Amino acid sequence: MSLLTLQNFGVTRRRRDILRGINFSVGAGELVGIIGPNGAGKTTLMRAALGLIAAVGQSSLAALPPRLRGRAVAWMPQSREIAWPVDVQRLVMLGRTPHLGAGQRPTEADHAAVERALQRMDLGDFRNRTATRLSGGEQARALIARALAQETPLLMADEPIAGLDPAHQIATMRSFADLAAEGRAVIVSLHDLGLAARHCTRLIVVDKGGIAADGPPQAVLTPALVRDTFGVSAFLEETASGLVFQPLDILE
Repeated sequence: MSLLTLQNFGVTRRRRDILRGINFSVGAGELVGIIGPNGAGKTTLMRAALGLIAAVGQSSLAALPPRLRGRAVAWMPQSREIAWPVDVQRLVMLGRTPHLGAGQRPTEADHAAVERALQRMDLGDFRNRTATRLSGGEQARALIARALAQETPLLMADEPIAGLDPAHQIATMRSFADLAAEGRAVIVSLHDLGLAARHCTRLIVVDKGGIAADGPPQAVLTPALVRDTFGVSAFLEETASGLVFQPLDILE
């Protein structure tokens, strides 16, 4: 079952094609990494697919009414600013908004969803802390927890592990992999190709306004693609601990 389908999809700004001819579907059980160089259009692609900016072509998510879209997909933008001094538990509870009617108080099911999200992001001891007083990395984890609490079939996150320490980067990617294993789907944009290679089931490479490659990490991260898209050489090998990818040097 497809949770996101894009057909002949594109974005034009000031008469310039930012993205064009994008076609792909994402189904249950997938952890999809959107990768590409700076300025390639990764954020634009995700925001347009959600219907947050104007686009041409078809997006199955953008076609949904806002309330149904809020139950179909959870979105974590790149911006990490928390504007209100609420406690972490209340912040995470905001993820349940699409499931609540006007004036409806959270149910036991809502509180259980929040608790699951707090535990996934190692925030159980932070539940009563004021979110604006957390460190930048802790705030990022709280915002991921808010998206997780929404418990939608699809989660989309723009650079969710940026600013996290290595342990929490790995833990977050493992949480996303667990969601996929449970039958949901996750789409994340990433700059860390090593984590993308190790944890994602599929990589979509965005470059020069289109899709440069789409497939399993080992098939996508070829020496030619890494050279032509990122301008680097790299080490890639399947080990007993899984796939290892490490950029090595800039290619002149």
